[in-house]
Amino acid sequence: MIELAWGAVLRMIQALLQGSPFIFTGLCIAGMLSRLMGHADTKRLFGSNSLSSLVQSWLIGMLLPGCSLGVIPICRQLRASGIAIGTIFAFALSSPLFDPLSLLYGLTLSKPFTILVFACCSLVVVTLSGAIFDWLYPDTEVHVPEPPAPPHGIKRILAIAVEMAHEAVGPTAGLIGIGILGVGLLSVLLPTGSLQRSMAHDNPWSPLVMTGIAIPAYATPMTAMSQLGSMFQHGNSIGAAFILLAFGAGMNLGLMAWMGLNYGWRKLAVWFGLMLLVVIGLSYGIERPLYPRDVEPAGHTHAFDGYCAPFAPDSMPTGGYPAEIIRRVRLETQPHEWFGAGVLAFLVTIGGILRVADPTRRIDAWLVRRTAVADARTSPRYDMEVPGPVLALVGLAGIVAMSVVGCYAYYPPPSEVLEELSVARTEAASAAISGNQEHALHWIPVCESWNRRLVVGTYLRRWRVSDYHLMKSRLFQDRLEELEHAVEDDGPDEIREHAIAASRAFMLLSQAYRLEPLE
Repeated sequence: MIELAWGAVLRMIQALLQGSPFIFTGLCIAGMLSRLMGHADTKRLFGSNSLSSLVQSWLIGMLLPGCSLGVIPICRQLRASGIAIGTIFAFALSSPLFDPLSLLYGLTLSKPFTILVFACCSLVVVTLSGAIFDWLYPDTEVHVPEPPAPPHGIKRILAIAVEMAHEAVGPTAGLIGIGILGVGLLSVLLPTGSLQRSMAHDNPWSPLVMTGIAIPAYATPMTAMSQLGSMFQHGNSIGAAFILLAFGAGMNLGLMAWMGLNYGWRKLAVWFGLMLLVVIGLSYGIERPLYPRDVEPAGHTHAFDGYCAPFAPDSMPTGGYPAEIIRRVRLETQPHEWFGAGVLAFLVTIGGILRVADPTRRIDAWLVRRTAVADARTSPRYDMEVPGPVLALVGLAGIVAMSVVGCYAYYPPPSEVLEELSVARTEAASAAISGNQEHALHWIPVCESWNRRLVVGTYLRRWRVSDYHLMKSRLFQDRLEELEHAVEDDGPDEIREHAIAASRAFMLLSQAYRLEPLE
């Protein structure tokens, strides 16, 4: 049983690190809405208690980068601004599903039409369930006294930072903890590799099984998209893939706890029931029309291993569980996740200091105190009085712009991707041939990820990818899949054969990009 406890710790640490950049972004957005936009203008931006407000919130959620943990502080601020719960959840469920990074990534996983249909289905989910819920409960708008606005100048910026620090150690932290706790609980309930042969297209129970898994699970938009890609490639259920996106990425136990605590568990049950009806109904409706007929169903998939227990029973890692957790965290955590975790740790530290040293919030009172200026000559020369809502909109637009710029950083030029892919392919092939199964199974998905980023990076810079380059990319992907299955099931001779085949496919892919024109 000890391996289950340590496995839950690993899964929760991984979830927190993966979500940290989005949590930080959510705190920034909530701070700007609170200290710059104000209640009235926030309500005007998102709308409330109408069909048009549901579409507005869905669109804003699609533009802003986020995850189901990062939207928690934003939801708290939207409620304080007097916005109805249907509109709030339209934003909360759409923001974690797609952003520029994940949308571009998703378009390389299957036919683009499938991903676009998923996006349209998410609009149907939030508008239909939200409209019915607002019709049943038209009185979910609350009226919270608005705090005084800080004066123009540096105090407004400091007020946002202080608000973020307070929120980082306030109720938001507890709700995020509940969401992460669901990940640990799921890993305890699901044995290692227990989902590898689930979610088959011809299994009518696949969407329902995925529903039970996805609700307590947590996935960032990019993680959910990569899992969708594996499902498409292995011929898994399309309906289950949509449920994974809608519930696995769009919802967590922390969001559900927030709604139950603020609106009552009865309303939560009604909302959740509506969501289940709409999402499951759509999942069965799109199963056959969107299923790729040119894919041969595979016997198993590793797409859902991240939800299961990471440690098998009676197989303690060399060096013990703590050392293995540290090793995996260092190996798998990306630089932007370390940055997000560092900033979050800083905000939590500042918030903790403020809670202990300033329990009456005298600093907050000082930040909103206005001082009269004796005459125009004593005011700062370049202190332009820009309205708070304008600054907030500029800040939100800046976040959207940074996510677009981030696309070009996350999807480098083909020459850079090929260099990274060469390193990853060498690691995967050498580990497979030497018999290091764990190392090989780590690097093969890395190769698959760089292969997809190669296609997206090319498209971003050329606005098209030739069929020739796509064919070479798919060939390399197929050889990686075969190598992965060989590492799991076959002997050394078969593994060596597939490793060599994967290396040859990479050489053909590299040659196609280096010698053949991209047009």
